[in-house]
Amino acid sequence: MLAAELLQGMSVEEKVGQLFMPTVRDAADGKRIIKKYKVGGFIYFPGNLSSPQAAAKLSNGLQAASRVPLLVGADEETGLVTRAKFATDFPGAMALAATGNTDLARAATAATGAELRAAGVNLNFAPVADVNVNPDNPVIGVRSFGADPALAGRMVTASIEGYRSAGVAAVAKHFPGHGDTNVDSHTGLPVIKNSTAKWQELHAPPFQSAIAAGVDAIMTGHLVVPALDPSKQPATLSKKVLTGLLRGQLGFQGVIVTDSLSMAGAKVPGGAPEAAVRALLAGADLLLMPPDLDAARAKVLGAVKSGRVPAARLDDAVTRILRLKENRGLFTDVRADPATAGQAVRAEHRRTAQEVATSAVTVVHNKNAVLPLKGSVYVEGPEQARIAAALRKEGVQITGEQKAKTHVIVVTSASSGTRDHLKSTAKNRKVVYVAIASPYALRYGGSSHAMAATYSGSEVSLRGLARVLSGKTPPKGRLPVSLPGGAPLGSGLTDPL
Repeated sequence: MLAAELLQGMSVEEKVGQLFMPTVRDAADGKRIIKKYKVGGFIYFPGNLSSPQAAAKLSNGLQAASRVPLLVGADEETGLVTRAKFATDFPGAMALAATGNTDLARAATAATGAELRAAGVNLNFAPVADVNVNPDNPVIGVRSFGADPALAGRMVTASIEGYRSAGVAAVAKHFPGHGDTNVDSHTGLPVIKNSTAKWQELHAPPFQSAIAAGVDAIMTGHLVVPALDPSKQPATLSKKVLTGLLRGQLGFQGVIVTDSLSMAGAKVPGGAPEAAVRALLAGADLLLMPPDLDAARAKVLGAVKSGRVPAARLDDAVTRILRLKENRGLFTDVRADPATAGQAVRAEHRRTAQEVATSAVTVVHNKNAVLPLKGSVYVEGPEQARIAAALRKEGVQITGEQKAKTHVIVVTSASSGTRDHLKSTAKNRKVVYVAIASPYALRYGGSSHAMAATYSGSEVSLRGLARVLSGKTPPKGRLPVSLPGGAPLGSGLTDPL
């Protein structure tokens, strides 16, 4: 095997370098990092992804500077988390789940993967495999496929297949599951108090589906699950979770990559360099975004030379990384073509994005047939102008007069104050209440005459919403979450309005 042969000829310094995936400013910065540290790859952010041509040129320059092909990654989840400014604007994971259509999920991720691959990106930090069961989750929410483990598992599988068809490695995240927390691991350390049985029932299935689908990598979460590790180590640093559970019990043989070591959830005494060593000892292979690459690399190299990190553990990690590169064909061809990179962003992909967005629109209820919209309609909310314009294009009569008999009230977030406003407005008007970000905002809409969710405020999502509210297209979406005190999982009208 090429990976094993390559490993035999690598120095300890080269092996340690393969463990790291830092950020990169530009070609000169990347070439300096490659020469000094022999890194395994880079993660791109919007500054690296301003256009497919620029990204392709950067990727080619970095690959040419490295003796070992580089993993070039990006966080292109689509929807709420997107890095490539040029990529087709697909709604995110929860919108895909609302369609219930794995073929659409596969087509969407294949399209995103093709656009990334043409720009030289060969690894995507997606799909999100977290099962979001906490309505107040501050970091996951619509990034997940929802609250149904089985549905999430099917969507995770389809997404992995879509990326792979485009030649892009997929990364399921954030193991062992970030969907039941009210703390953002970017700013703190979440503690999830699920029992082992609850974890197995709710949070394990999508990761098991990912493993069964042959996912290339799984990202750790900086979170504590005492039931899985009584020592209360963050999963990223827990040998019980990574080696015992993920490797041993679940049988995952691919690359384990840490979430960013710059995040607050990864802080330990001794700082990020110590966290890098502890993650490697726990079973992680690829160390993402150390805040100080020089210090982290020196700490890991010292730990290897002192014997704290056994040579076998280093070789195991590097072999997995090299095998991933081999499996994705990086030893055969890594070059992107700047001249044609932009052609990967195709009209066909935009049509798929529109199909996803329209199919995702979920009408939770429609009292007294207030939908489709009739007569003059007043739109209010943070996206008033955009939604009014989308409705006009579908033939809806929009007025600036608040005395209109029908109000479309749009929210991106909501509170008890929203509930009071809806109740007051609904006394003498028909109210259509629309959540264009998190569907959990619908929990405040009990007094409205109709409720709908789009899961995204993108142009395609607003166009899809307008088509459904106007009656041009029947609703198809179903809630992939349950609303506290309201509509259950799977709710949604699917007959013509």
